[in-house]
Amino acid sequence: MRLGQSIHVHETSWKAQERLHSKYLKLVRRGKHRNLTMAAVGRELIGFIWSIAVEAERKMA
Repeated sequence: MRLGQSIHVHETSWKAQERLHSKYLKLVRRGKHRNLTMAAVGRELIGFIWSIAVEAERKMA
């Protein structure tokens, strides 16, 4: 799955997985509703996607 991906994509995706998983668990354990938790995690995921897109665009230019 990661074959052919840049180092930046690999590192960013792993960082996102670790961070978002821990954020999800922390919020659920604090009693937050799962739908609100998923929305919060989704909003943060956009930042990681943006980072990968900016790097890809920079390499294409």
